[in-house]
Amino acid sequence: MVEFGSKQTVIDQSLQWWNPGKTSQWQKDGIDLVMGKREGYYFYDMNGKKLMDVHLNGGTYNLGHRNPEIIAALKEALDDFDIGNHHFPAMTRAKLAEKLSQCTPNGLHYSILSAGGSEAIDVALKCARYATKRKKIVSIINGYHGHTGLAVSLGNERYSRLFLSEGDPTEFIHVPFNDLDAMERALMNEDVACVMIETIPATYGFPLPERGYLPSVKRLCEKFGTLYIADEVQTGLMRTGKLWGIEHYGVEPDILVTSKGFSGGIYPIAATVVNKKAGNWMNEDGFAHISTFGGSELGCIVAMKVLEISQRKEIQQNVDFVGRYLRTGLETIKKQNHDFFVGIRQLGVVMGLEFSHPKGAIYVMQQLFKNGVWAIYSMLDNKVLQFKPGLLCDQEYCDELLTKCELSITQAAKMAYSYS
Repeated sequence: MVEFGSKQTVIDQSLQWWNPGKTSQWQKDGIDLVMGKREGYYFYDMNGKKLMDVHLNGGTYNLGHRNPEIIAALKEALDDFDIGNHHFPAMTRAKLAEKLSQCTPNGLHYSILSAGGSEAIDVALKCARYATKRKKIVSIINGYHGHTGLAVSLGNERYSRLFLSEGDPTEFIHVPFNDLDAMERALMNEDVACVMIETIPATYGFPLPERGYLPSVKRLCEKFGTLYIADEVQTGLMRTGKLWGIEHYGVEPDILVTSKGFSGGIYPIAATVVNKKAGNWMNEDGFAHISTFGGSELGCIVAMKVLEISQRKEIQQNVDFVGRYLRTGLETIKKQNHDFFVGIRQLGVVMGLEFSHPKGAIYVMQQLFKNGVWAIYSMLDNKVLQFKPGLLCDQEYCDELLTKCELSITQAAKMAYSYS
């Protein structure tokens, strides 16, 4: 067993060798956290502080930290498998790709496997450019799709400008969310390869699609020969009460991307599931895209277990229960703090809590942390707290969570008013 030293040693090492800016910012924000033991929907700071996890690392821990079924599947797989060789067919990749074809929206066929979400987004964009022979890409202002090559140019300039990676503005076009007129103007010249949309934009604070918006975007795509890509990295795998969030809106995308929770929080893997047109490059030159760790065989086995658990009827029923139960409790807390706690954005257990103060969610995050809950503010809208309970939470957990939320939000409201 590796010896890691004290918590302060880890912080000092992180400041010196890992990421000084990120490490010091959390210290300034009062989040003096280094994760230690973790299990289910709880984890502990290295010094023993117990925290409820409703951040879940963007949904990575949908099924909890160190889910025993997933760990058992991985341990069993280690008797026979390793990462595998990406050049050749593999039992595990073939089976996972078949299962993805069976459980994703109609028309999606091939699965291209990656090691992480940003890579999978890049693959989706390349497939769209191949299929349409166009370069332009449309995304949402304040959307978020990762940090790699093409993906980083789709999101907020905070993540791209520092690296001179904003992308050519004539090729990477950003339009407001829920604005159909702006979307039509962007597409009407029939020169856009694809529209990339998070079904519910997470880093933007979970604004919900207005009624008819996503189906109308899909119709515009069809009208102007553009592909529709559903980024389901945070809204997929039953978080919304359906396996894929896009199913709520009756949209059949040309390409769907999943990651984060697809890993079970145990082994990195992502998938870009494409229709035959977007994947036909594999018939033309199957070696055109290569990823050594994409679709590692151990990862495929973990992902198959995640899909199996996530599709159980009792899991869907539990998501419905948790979503309704927490909403009822949060509405009561909202009434008690109506000047400060002003909105709840929700679809299933995808939730954003909206506060009136411009930095209200930061204050709430700080008080929750003190009281034993980890949730994170939306990086691109500090009024909104990302509030993401897991799929397997029970009523006892929800009651504990609501008690701590009531205390923390009341305390945060006092902080906000004292700073005003």
